[in-house]
Amino acid sequence: MAHALIVIDLQNDFCPGGALAVPEGDSIVAGINDIMAGFDAVVLTQDWHPAGHSSFASAHPGRAPFDLVEMDYGPQVLWPDHCVQGSQGAEFHAALATDRADLIIRKGYNPAIDSYSAFFENDRQTPTGLHGYLQTRAIDTLTMVGLATDFCVNFSAVDAARLGYAVSVDSRLCRAIDLDGSFEAALQGMKQAGVTLA
Repeated sequence: MAHALIVIDLQNDFCPGGALAVPEGDSIVAGINDIMAGFDAVVLTQDWHPAGHSSFASAHPGRAPFDLVEMDYGPQVLWPDHCVQGSQGAEFHAALATDRADLIIRKGYNPAIDSYSAFFENDRQTPTGLHGYLQTRAIDTLTMVGLATDFCVNFSAVDAARLGYAVSVDSRLCRAIDLDGSFEAALQGMKQAGVTLA
């Protein structure tokens, strides 16, 4: 069987200077480029929101970024406007070796629902298509890197484990937002799901 590297959301808006910057988010780019050649496949995910997305605080009058609201599909953190389709903020970090990617999965483009995971939208049911792609490539082992450890990396890793993949998260090549203890909670949740934290 085969082993894929899943590079999560290494985009300008999640790097220093971006709309939803993860501290030191750009410091992992070179290390990720260095390990790409060691995998049978490389997949990049890209947050890809339409303007006015329902997860943006600006779409909820009277609400502020990082407020928690209840959506049809459950609790949702409201974010600053970020990774808007076609914007510079949505582009991959300029130093990321995007030419080595076999596939780019765009997520979060449904205006009514956010999508942290590379596999499912936040309703936990609507698939992105990544699982089907990996199956057709006979890939059974995944290593996850990217941004942010406690949100999109976490959700992607837990979903991958539930789908039966052998999953590891390379902590050296991830960075976290850490919103009200979200980093520690994510580490515990990933361990409980059977994800290896390398």
